[in-house]
Amino acid sequence: MKQIFGSFFIVTAILLAAGLTNAQDKTIKMVPVRPTNSVDGRSLFHEYCAVCHGDDGTGNGPAARALKQSPGDLTRIAHNNKGKFPDELVLGMIQGSEPVTAHGTQEMPVWGTAFSSVGSLSVTQLRVHSLLQYIEGMQVK
Repeated sequence: MKQIFGSFFIVTAILLAAGLTNAQDKTIKMVPVRPTNSVDGRSLFHEYCAVCHGDDGTGNGPAARALKQSPGDLTRIAHNNKGKFPDELVLGMIQGSEPVTAHGTQEMPVWGTAFSSVGSLSVTQLRVHSLLQYIEGMQVK
């Protein structure tokens, strides 16, 4: 019995150590924003947001597991706000003027700033508003 318990303990310790190693290996590589000619909300979402929020906006992107907190489900923003999409709030989150408390230390890139580094102010505003409209259009009914 002691031998079985001892073996179980060793196997459990090895599995835990392997699990912790895997958890520590999950990191997000920060890269500069790539220039884009697109001003289409869908294209912008898939290029810049889907890595964390997933292609469908539900928070299941490939980088989601490496974050301290899961990315928000963008399809339920209106549902979580009494059925009304809070466009000014979401716009502020995209631009970086509205804090995103779930992100803690601003893990979510501030796309208004990032877009302005690769285009004029008017194109930046167009991209941010196109992205906002795309997110609004993905709301569950």
